[in-house]
Amino acid sequence: MAIEVRIPTILRTYTDGQKSVQGSGTTLDELFADLDSRHAGLRDRVVENGGLRRFVNVYLNDEDVRFLKGIDTELADGDSVTILPAVAGGMR
Repeated sequence: MAIEVRIPTILRTYTDGQKSVQGSGTTLDELFADLDSRHAGLRDRVVENGGLRRFVNVYLNDEDVRFLKGIDTELADGDSVTILPAVAGGMR
């Protein structure tokens, strides 16, 4: 099962500068474990205490996984996962 994962600039040090990588798994949790086996440290930047980090947004085919099943969201062959760091701040 091939799943494309789009990597934000800030995490590309873990993927040797690649903008996207291929992974496999039936859930996001399995996908991140698979990616970490080839891109050590990536999972720790996205997952914390068994769930997604608070300031990291993950999208499955453009849908926020927080409104699905979070880290337990099921995946299918050909899906696209996008990791985006949350943006904070602004004008006061």
